[in-house]
Amino acid sequence: MSEQLIGEQVVAAELSGETDNPTPEEQRSGKRLNRRQLIVRRFLRNKTAVVGLVVFLLLALLAIVGPYVTPWGWDQIDDSSFLSPPSASHWLGTTQEGRDVLALTIKGLSKSMLVGVLVALLSTSMAALVGSVAAYFGMIVEKTLLWIIDLLLVIPSFLIIAVISTGGPQGAYSWLLLVLLLAAFGWMLTARVVRSLTLALKDLDYVQAARFMSVPAPTIIVRHILPNISSLLVVDATLNVGGAILGETGLSYFGFGIQPPDTSLGTLIADGQSSATVFPWIFLSPAILLVIIVLSVNAIGDGLRDALDPNSGASGRAM
Repeated sequence: MSEQLIGEQVVAAELSGETDNPTPEEQRSGKRLNRRQLIVRRFLRNKTAVVGLVVFLLLALLAIVGPYVTPWGWDQIDDSSFLSPPSASHWLGTTQEGRDVLALTIKGLSKSMLVGVLVALLSTSMAALVGSVAAYFGMIVEKTLLWIIDLLLVIPSFLIIAVISTGGPQGAYSWLLLVLLLAAFGWMLTARVVRSLTLALKDLDYVQAARFMSVPAPTIIVRHILPNISSLLVVDATLNVGGAILGETGLSYFGFGIQPPDTSLGTLIADGQSSATVFPWIFLSPAILLVIIVLSVNAIGDGLRDALDPNSGASGRAM
C-alpha cells in the first residue's frame, strides 16, 4: 500500500470520527473508551505489531546498554585471535584485524538506529512544514514549494548524497552530514499528502473562525491543522525509520555513508561480504540484525496504521 493511500485512509477515518467508534467486540465489553484508549487497545491486539515493538525496543536497549556489558570494546584488538569463529571469549567471532564481531555489531546497530531515528524525525517534520504551508497560503507560495518538491523528486538523490558525503568534512561527527542529506531527500512524497489533507482542513469551520479572528497563520497551522493529521505523521515517521536505515546501509555498503574509523551495519556487511562463504560470522551478524530491524519497524508502522484506521482489513483481522 502506498504512503499516500495510507495517509488518506488514516486521516479520512480520523476526520470522519470513525476512529472513535468502538468495534462490535468493544461494544460488547460494555466499556466506553476514549480515542487514545481505543487506538492502544487495537494496537495491542495486533500480535505482529506488538512483537515488532518488543523486538525494536529490545534492539534499542541492546544498542544503548550493549557497549557497557560486552567484554570487548568495538575498537579493541585481540592480538591472539584473528578470524576466529564464535567462542567463549568472542561470542560472535573476530574479524581479520582481531576485533570482536559482537562489539562491532552492537556499535553498528547503535549508529544505524540513531541515523534512522534522526532522519525519520527530520524528514517527517520537513514534510509537515512544507505541505501545510503550501496548502494554507496557496498561490505563489504553493507553486514555489511544489516546484521544489517536483525538482527534488527527479534529482538522482543517491548520486548527490554519495558525492557530497564523501567530499564533505570528515571526523567524529561526519555522520551528521549523512543524516541531513538523507532527510533532505526523504520528505517530498509525504509533503504532497500533507498538502492535500491541509487543503481539506483549512476550509473547516473552526479553521475559518480562527482566521476571521485574526489568529496568526503559524498558530493555526500548529494548533488546528497539524494535530488533525498527526496520525499520518506518526505512521510516516515510524516507516521512515526503516527506510532511513536501509538508505544508510546502502550508502555505507558502497563506501559513501558512515566512514572509518566509525562503523555501521552497512560498513560491517560490506567488510564481511567478500568472505561470507569462508568466514560467515563476520557477515551474518549485521545482516540478520538489519533484516530484523526493518521487519520490526514495518510491523510497528502497519500496526499503527491499522489501529488508527479501524476499517482496514488488517485491523479487522487483529481484532
